Amino acid sequence: MLLKFAEPSQDALALHILDEDTLDAWLDAQGDATRNWIAANGFTGAIGQALIVPSGNGEAAMALAGYGTKARRARGRFALAAAAAKLPKGTYRIESGLPQKHAETEALGWLLAGYRFDRYKTKSPMAASLIAPEGVNAARIEAIAAGEALTRRLIDTPASDMGPPDLETAARALAGEHGATVTVTTGDALLEANLPMIHAVGRAADRAPRLIDLRWGDGGPALTLVGKGVCFDTGGLNLKPGGSMGLMKKDMGGAAAVLGLAHMIMATGTKIRLRVLIPAVENSVSANAFRPQDILTSRKGLTVEINNTDAEGRLVLADALALADEDKPDQIISMATLTGAARVAVGPDLAPYFSGDSHFVNALEKAAAEVADPVWRMPFHTPYEPLIEPDIADLDNAPKGGFAGCITAALFLRRFVTDSPYAHFDIYGWQPTAAPARPKGGTGQATRAVYAALDDILAR
Repeated sequence: MLLKFAEPSQDALALHILDEDTLDAWLDAQGDATRNWIAANGFTGAIGQALIVPSGNGEAAMALAGYGTKARRARGRFALAAAAAKLPKGTYRIESGLPQKHAETEALGWLLAGYRFDRYKTKSPMAASLIAPEGVNAARIEAIAAGEALTRRLIDTPASDMGPPDLETAARALAGEHGATVTVTTGDALLEANLPMIHAVGRAADRAPRLIDLRWGDGGPALTLVGKGVCFDTGGLNLKPGGSMGLMKKDMGGAAAVLGLAHMIMATGTKIRLRVLIPAVENSVSANAFRPQDILTSRKGLTVEINNTDAEGRLVLADALALADEDKPDQIISMATLTGAARVAVGPDLAPYFSGDSHFVNALEKAAAEVADPVWRMPFHTPYEPLIEPDIADLDNAPKGGFAGCITAALFLRRFVTDSPYAHFDIYGWQPTAAPARPKGGTGQATRAVYAALDDILAR
């Protein structure tokens, strides 16, 4: 799988992108044979339609891709990718019909439609290739596609092959590709490094817990990304039922997302000082697993009462966030598949985020709309702070009652960042049904929006 544009070629087949509302005007300029062929094949310009039009001798003369209507495109993303997935293998160049303001997004969608998770398959179908449309930054789009593919691949890989050591291997490979440095603190060394909650959550697993610390860049503003790396979540002693455990290979989706975003940043030479922190653990069941009613002391010194061992992600993030905050970067962003409450609130397609910074919010919302990476702002609602304050410790990792679960989780995390601007994304990291450019499986959320907004976010 290589998500890159094809080299320009005289042999590339011309592709016409046809809107349902403008199809008739385009047909008026064609010959009878072309019009008859299109009518016979029922091509109307609807999203997802693709058609090869033959010449008089039976060879392919051109290709058509349906672009729907403005109203239909507003109900989804990556309309061109829906047709690209149905075109036969070959190389295509866009001849007409693609609005310039949508060229980058649609070209990216085409590349992403070529993603295949084929690690365990002997054969995968080949995708149609596209020559980069005129006026787009091909290298930048390829970097974004590669970052998204990295995120998808990491999430799609089952926990048998994507445990904490494998996540470390992936981070080291990414660092090697871009000249970054990686340090890793593993096992009991976490206690010596004052990362006790990462150790507590991961100590029951055969594969040791660890904190992965990647650094890149020597100039510009400082950005720290923190990603939840729970490589499998059984729920711990508060064991999940089987139906809830089925997708828990994706509980490291936050780590996968920040690594994909890091690739986008490094591959395009963004002028920042980047740090990526990933607490990588498995939440397993064993005699030494942490227990309900335990009191854990965090790196920051705050004590946490454990009322549910299945609310483990916020514990490992808390130590990583406290470490990140000690450097006082210009921006800290955490990403995590943290709460089911976020999914209930906005479903799988939107990425809920928390920020009390209007500058960050404005930059992100503008970029998200431009790059078709939807986000939805949720509140750091301070009046809910008492819900995370139990009787016998500073914080409660699982407030009772079930109300505002994603908000109380975000408020919990905010307690560990006191000296730096902070935003938190409670992502799902999974595409439950196939959609254009997004096959069923792991997916990046909010990473392209953050990448597109970085210059504005860090220009304070």
